[in-house]
Amino acid sequence: MSVSSRSAVAIHALTMLGRWEDRSLTSAEIADSLASNPVLVRRILGNLRDAGLVRSTEGRGGGWSLERPSHKITLFDAYTAVEVGPLLSRHPHPPSGQCEVGRNMQALLETEFREAEQAMEDRLGRTTIAHLVQRVLTIERELALPNR
Repeated sequence: MSVSSRSAVAIHALTMLGRWEDRSLTSAEIADSLASNPVLVRRILGNLRDAGLVRSTEGRGGGWSLERPSHKITLFDAYTAVEVGPLLSRHPHPPSGQCEVGRNMQALLETEFREAEQAMEDRLGRTTIAHLVQRVLTIERELALPNR
């Protein structure tokens, strides 16, 4: 598979920004939540900005914020902003045309892989950043309830 950790970092950052939608967050604040390096976070945020998902402001009180409401940003939006190429790798070069498997495998795999990629796109397209924010808040509320 070709998916890197960039998707997880991007979704985490977007969820942070969605959770505190009323203020900007610095890349250092987001990096703290990720237990990661602010430089890596800034690179990912730059990709998200290029995709129109976040914006940055400079100066005192500046930082990063969502470009559009969290209920209008899907996990698939985040994925496509930071990942390059197909989800499932194809043959690096054409297989042998002299072999019955080699002659047919690319077309067979293309159908299977495209259907799998479409299923992932459909699934990630159903979940928004607002959904994740709500789930985080629900989990945190449940954790805060006294044991009975």
